[in-house]
Amino acid sequence: MSDILNVTVTELGTDALILDVREDYEWEAGHIDGALHIPLEQLPGRLDDLDPDVDVNVICRTGGRSFRATTWLTENGYCAFNVVGGMGAWFEAGKPMVSGTGETPRVL
Repeated sequence: MSDILNVTVTELGTDALILDVREDYEWEAGHIDGALHIPLEQLPGRLDDLDPDVDVNVICRTGGRSFRATTWLTENGYCAFNVVGGMGAWFEAGKPMVSGTGETPRVL
């Protein structure tokens, strides 16, 4: 547990790779523009979607799933960071979001 690296939403740079591991319905409701979406259960089968030479910042709704994904990625040789507080913290910080529905983005 102590080997997991954490990052806050305010520490993320504008060019940071963000991996969103939430479910499809959560992504559709609201997500970070430019983020990569791979639901947690699909991550092992989609590892080739990630560049092992690029740091990965993993986000979910509150931090539980992203912590699990960050742990797994780290164990598989990736440099991964858990985004503390998840999309809830992103929303509370007033960071921009988009939705896949055309409605006002929200965090489910």
